[in-house]
Amino acid sequence: MRVSINKSSIKGEVFAPPSKSYTHRAITLAALSEEAVVHRPLLSADTLATVRASRLFGASIEEKGDKLLVRGMAGRPGVPDDVIDAANSGTTLRFMTAIAGLTDGITVLTGDSSLRTRPNGPLLEVLNRLGAKTCSTRGNERAPIVVKGGIKGSEVEISGSISSQFISALLIACPLAENSTTLSIIGKLKSRPYVDVTIEMLGLAGIKIHTDDNNGIKFIIPGKQKYSLKEYTIPGDFSSASYLLASAAMLDGSEVTVKNLFPSKQGDKVIIDILKQMGADITWDMEAGIVTVRGGRKLKAITFDAGSTPDLVPTVAVLASVAEGTSRIENAEHVRYKETDRLHALATELPKMGVSLKEEKDSLTITGGTLEGAEVHGWDDHRIVMSLAMAGMVAGNTKIDTTESVSISYPDFFKDMCSLGAKIEEIPEE
Repeated sequence: MRVSINKSSIKGEVFAPPSKSYTHRAITLAALSEEAVVHRPLLSADTLATVRASRLFGASIEEKGDKLLVRGMAGRPGVPDDVIDAANSGTTLRFMTAIAGLTDGITVLTGDSSLRTRPNGPLLEVLNRLGAKTCSTRGNERAPIVVKGGIKGSEVEISGSISSQFISALLIACPLAENSTTLSIIGKLKSRPYVDVTIEMLGLAGIKIHTDDNNGIKFIIPGKQKYSLKEYTIPGDFSSASYLLASAAMLDGSEVTVKNLFPSKQGDKVIIDILKQMGADITWDMEAGIVTVRGGRKLKAITFDAGSTPDLVPTVAVLASVAEGTSRIENAEHVRYKETDRLHALATELPKMGVSLKEEKDSLTITGGTLEGAEVHGWDDHRIVMSLAMAGMVAGNTKIDTTESVSISYPDFFKDMCSLGAKIEEIPEE
């Protein structure tokens, strides 16, 4: 699908969509429990992949109004009677690969063409050391993946530099192993807030994990534990809300209030601090969960360390494109291993809109200026599409393709933007 975007001013109130990260974890932990209710889940392409995978392992999941009723597998995942297709969801693939290591049979996992390019080597290596047997069918550490169950628990190490999803997957699976597991992180743990979210959710499900941050990061995971998640309500998603908040900050005459944004373990809540640092007019009533942004102020360049919050890189890159001065996004090499190489995608598309940008191995250097309308490619990546839509509302006369990809994390993105007054129209197919 293609859309055309003209210069816009946005005003009004909107609810932040439910968190994708929390929804993935809530569904997975509910499926490993006996019975649970998940309220206000995000039902997007990614999270529905986790629902389908959980069902294949033996969970019953029923959608009823704005909640999911889950009759789980009580910590005993069965051998799927079909291939698990994670579609475009890296979280689903990594979580379910680890859970497959708990079965008493063989599981095959795959995904779409994009997901089949994403690396999984560190996770597969650790699962083998824990007692499972894994392989990539093409011998390149990428899906399709075959897993024979047999996780027993052990002392293992894993790199923290590629994806925090590997660590979260192991933290979810290892409590059900026969023996305890000690998981030591090699190097710096990128995207640490996502691991913190996982540990927070595990605690709510009755799982005990000890974190030792002395001389590096180490997780000590007792075996033979039992999942007991009963009920959970999904909080609003700061990653998705970042596009609403940043757009309002960039557009003159705009005033947007985003609701359901309460304090949480989500790392991407730093978008509020980033906007303040750039000079935006923004307030956050934490108790009420309401963030309000008023446009009209000139934004200032910043230096942004993406180590903990890689999903904000596209949002910050567009903000930097209109800010006074030169901004730098650094510590961002892991952003190349998402749905697409997001550093390269941004370095390809934003210059089409007149942005002065330098791409390096782990950074982007962006000099702000005047955005110009252009035809740009969305790279079949929801975060690239939404960030380019932000730029299009500033520049006007912009066309973006592959916009259906927003269904991955924020299916109502264009609907919500239009409800606020954005001038966005779908381009009919020729």
